[in-house]
Amino acid sequence: MIADIIKDAEQKMHGAVEFAKEEFGSIRTGRAHPAMFNKLLVDYYGSPTPLQQLASFQVPEARTILITPYDRSALAAAERAIRDSDLGVNPSNDGNTIRCILPALTEERRKEYIKMARHKAEEGRVAVRNVRRHAIESVKRLEKDKEIGEDEAVRAEKALDVSTKKFVDEIDELLKAKEQDLIEV
Repeated sequence: MIADIIKDAEQKMHGAVEFAKEEFGSIRTGRAHPAMFNKLLVDYYGSPTPLQQLASFQVPEARTILITPYDRSALAAAERAIRDSDLGVNPSNDGNTIRCILPALTEERRKEYIKMARHKAEEGRVAVRNVRRHAIESVKRLEKDKEIGEDEAVRAEKALDVSTKKFVDEIDELLKAKEQDLIEV
């Protein structure tokens, strides 16, 4: 029973770390990468569709990305979605592909992205702590209902604390790596 609660909590904490990793991937660094376009939705035949599902991505140079829609009719809509996004790129299309050349990040923009990364990391830490809190509430409920003893409840809390620290440290490592990417010129 307690093992199930701890296992479930660890799975949810792992999910929070994976979500934070995805969020970090969507923050632009000095290099082009397809993950920058993960959250981008294109109006494709009247329905918002993720750009990742409509096109293939190639990175021929560090600051250039080529986007080739599978359907040529989606080219203009994809270009419009990229231009309207907050990525700060000006796409150009040659009739088959969209070429996005990323401008070099200014110092001010880098600081803004670092601040955004720290905010996303804090959201991840809060999510992990919330999972811990809910799991501890479940353990206390079992203790109150006399289904487990006090010693078992204390051991479960300690195990949850260890798991929480492990996953929070993992988020901190991801943040440190992202900040390092953003600082590099």
